[in-house]
Amino acid sequence: MATHVYIDGFNLYYGCLKGSPYRWLDLEALCARLLPQDDVTRVRYFTARVKDRPNDVGAASRQRVYLRALGTLPRVSVHLGHFLTHPTRMPLAHPAPGGPSTVEVIKTEEKGSDVNLATHLLMDAFQKDCDVAVVVSNDGDLREPMQMASRRLGIKVGVINPQTRGKKSKALSSAADFYKAIRESALRKSQFPAQMADGRGAFHKPPSW
Repeated sequence: MATHVYIDGFNLYYGCLKGSPYRWLDLEALCARLLPQDDVTRVRYFTARVKDRPNDVGAASRQRVYLRALGTLPRVSVHLGHFLTHPTRMPLAHPAPGGPSTVEVIKTEEKGSDVNLATHLLMDAFQKDCDVAVVVSNDGDLREPMQMASRRLGIKVGVINPQTRGKKSKALSSAADFYKAIRESALRKSQFPAQMADGRGAFHKPPSW
């Protein structure tokens, strides 16, 4: 059966990749390892362009290199949302006696990825472009489009939870026909080679990864 995989990029990153040695992740290899009985015909990866920060000046360049690596995979397509960054005032958790109760912070919000994921999931199901849809996320907001794809459009829907610390979305698991977690061994065995090449030439894994 033709299977499409829909990856919530930031949920994957913060669930099991941040701070790990597995960020140079080959998504086709990971999906093949996690779904060995399925014919994975498409992997849709949803993310947004990050910007450098004072405490992480290489974030944007590392992401560009990673997206370049994903571009070498014929079954992977990248779908970009965007970030909104703005100052906002928020309450302090433990304000000092007689001091201010709020503080101004820079808030960064990722916009579009969950909507893009839901849209492509439903369109693929409506067009009968796949028999099985697998959502890699732990975001309970995706419950409704998953249920519609399964109950109204008749495709089998599964969830792969990237949260390696055991956090499980009851909303997603209740809407899924099957449910799996990502093990560290699958990440370790699904890495790109350190040196790669595409139509633009050679490139390599970011040194800090």
